[in-house]
Amino acid sequence: MRFSKIFGKTLREAPTEAENTSHQLLVRAGMIAQEAAGVYSYLPLGWRALKKIENIIRDEMDKAGGQELMLPVLQPFELWQRSGRDVSFGKSLFTLTDRKEHTLALGPTHEEVIADLVHRYVQSYRDLPLLLYQIQTKLRDEPRPRGGLLRVREFIMKDLYSFDVNVAGLDESYRKMCRAYKNIYARLSLPALMIEADSGAIGGKDSHEFMILTEDGEDEVICCSNGDYAANAEKAQFVKTRINAESLLPLEEIATPTTKTIEEVAGFVGVPSSQTLKAVFYFSDGEFVFVLIRGDLEVNETKLRNALKCSELRLATEAEVNGAGLVAGFASPIGIKGVRVVADDSITSASSFIVGANKPGYHFKNANYPRDFQVHLMTDIALARAGDCCPKCRGKLSSSRGIEVGHVFKLGTFISERFGASFLDSDGKSRPIVMGSYGIGLGRLLAAIVEQSHDDKGIIWPLCVAPYQVYLCPLSLAKSAVAPTAEKLYQELQKEGIEVLFDDRDDSPGVKFNDADLLGIPLRLTLSPRTLQSQSIEAKWRTEKEAQLLTLQNLAAEVSRVLREKLAE
Repeated sequence: MRFSKIFGKTLREAPTEAENTSHQLLVRAGMIAQEAAGVYSYLPLGWRALKKIENIIRDEMDKAGGQELMLPVLQPFELWQRSGRDVSFGKSLFTLTDRKEHTLALGPTHEEVIADLVHRYVQSYRDLPLLLYQIQTKLRDEPRPRGGLLRVREFIMKDLYSFDVNVAGLDESYRKMCRAYKNIYARLSLPALMIEADSGAIGGKDSHEFMILTEDGEDEVICCSNGDYAANAEKAQFVKTRINAESLLPLEEIATPTTKTIEEVAGFVGVPSSQTLKAVFYFSDGEFVFVLIRGDLEVNETKLRNALKCSELRLATEAEVNGAGLVAGFASPIGIKGVRVVADDSITSASSFIVGANKPGYHFKNANYPRDFQVHLMTDIALARAGDCCPKCRGKLSSSRGIEVGHVFKLGTFISERFGASFLDSDGKSRPIVMGSYGIGLGRLLAAIVEQSHDDKGIIWPLCVAPYQVYLCPLSLAKSAVAPTAEKLYQELQKEGIEVLFDDRDDSPGVKFNDADLLGIPLRLTLSPRTLQSQSIEAKWRTEKEAQLLTLQNLAAEVSRVLREKLAE
């Protein structure tokens, strides 16, 4: 490909709306262009890189025994109602009405469609196991699209679904897919970390995410310093330290004027914040909820949403708190009625807490559960943080930022049961198929590679993903000897099957070198009047500082050899 003919232009400066490194560099390199919030076009250079990622994924899915198919983007809304996930996906589910007033969903994922399809074709245990996958566009109405390709509303995803006769079969399919994912990341030179994750709207019993740790990551990853535990902050657990229990003293009301926050109350009374109970108020699918947690901890809203089994969760306004008969800053569950109380299990880790007295300027001391108040639901809803104790070894937890580049789920039977996806076992008994779901976002992978592999000059593509393998960069094209030689080399490299980007522009060396570094093409071949005199060309890898000279004679064969060696590495 000739540079002068490429659709898309490089930019010297990143657009102001580009937030993170991958967003900035992919836009500057002319690889993507924004059409709307969370909606991007892939320009030719970006599309070539994306297709190479797609081919690597397809290769590993096929090796694992996957069968590729294509499912519809348009899905009957009744399928979502049948699974019940129209509620869990909520406003993220795009819907439309056709001319016959029939409601359709634009597929954010395809568990419903694939389960409905499988129930028509699978009859016996002899038809299982199955691994079915597709690589296709998905649509989700993200509330806050951001980060370029990291959080979008339209994206290309590989989604594979496993179908097994029992849980042991699902476990084997799950292990097989995890191995395939690790192979993909290794081929893409991505150091992905497998961590425990929340299943979210997809559902199911267990799930894991594959994360690339980077400062620009949108997720928080909690890891143990001993390396035996890693989880998304949405899911992460920790050991809640127990405080020395005191003898149960009588409940006593004390004046706490001008104190509302936990820190203010604790300081005024002279106790650590762990000796207080914090009240936080939410609306869960329209229901007012009183949440109680130890004062030194924070509420994990994902855990809370899962505990409440709700689709919509938000903090209550001060007016809503007052409307419930509570006083913000001085509230506790002691003596209140008609309000649902959800408590973190940390409230059982100590005694004699300081809590609100449900009137301005006053708190109770020596409050104890269950003597002084009751709760409707007690569970773990606390947010794990750096410095907490690991739930496996009691080592110290640390916090990092990460980009999710894959998510795998053990769905079990909850979807197959709702769609009649069953089989006859060897005894002739009908049993529900056990399902798994495995997704990789291709655009996220593209962005993650850039986040992981770049410098202050631009992108550094792995050879297997780069839009082109070689950047042929002739200088001083106006000088007659360089131009015909460069043209001849371009043709020879192409005949050798080498993917070459020929910078045929009559621009300065600085412009060409800057674009070569920005685009991140692995090998730059620079032909100048000086190198031409010695019948050589300067070869420089994007990852190295020093260049070397290659002779022009049999150059294409030599370049092909060094590219093969690089790929083998």
